Amino acid sequence: MAIIKDFVSLFFPKYCLSCSNALVGGEETLCTRCIIHLPKTNYEIEENPIKDRLAGRLPLTYGLAFLKLRKSGVVQKMLHQLKYRHHPEIGIKLGKVYGHELKKMGLSEAFDLIIPVPLHASRKRKRGYNQSAKFAEGLGYALNLPWSESVSVRKRSTKTQTNKSKLERWENVKDVFAIGEAGLIAGKRILLVDDVITTGATLEACGIHLVQNGCSQISVACIAEAQ
Repeated sequence: MAIIKDFVSLFFPKYCLSCSNALVGGEETLCTRCIIHLPKTNYEIEENPIKDRLAGRLPLTYGLAFLKLRKSGVVQKMLHQLKYRHHPEIGIKLGKVYGHELKKMGLSEAFDLIIPVPLHASRKRKRGYNQSAKFAEGLGYALNLPWSESVSVRKRSTKTQTNKSKLERWENVKDVFAIGEAGLIAGKRILLVDDVITTGATLEACGIHLVQNGCSQISVACIAEAQ
């Protein structure tokens, strides 16, 4: 089987979705070089800008972000591929990589359930998937944890958060989330995940519903922090 795969790759090579170089044996989605050179936040677990950004707004146990998002940088390119070029595998791959990082940080048993910030049904149909759910899927695989798209739901479609002020972002999302399956989160330590954190308004609005419906702890993790 390995020989057949190698033969096929000679004529139909797969490319890294970050640098566009050909992937070699054992690599998938992103090449080893790109993974090694990802612009990681390298924040401390207990005290970091992500947790500080949501302090007083959500009773966070952990606030986490994997990468730094800069305009025209490699992370922006990957997120564009993930959200607009139909490459859900990027979200899964980044989730797996970050999941292994979290294990090294001693967080492999810190959560009971991973929940992605939901997309409205109309937007999910158009895109074909929820990019945050793909990140959750990769994290779940690496951490050996369940994840669910059915717990938190978005009641109505909202305009993009891009170019909005902090107050406008909050007004845009404050009443859009609801709980679909409250029984799944009662007493659970929840890891709420999203693709990008800017002001934290979306995570706050979604997280409040989880807290109000009985989860014992709430933590957040994002693919990237907007710089």
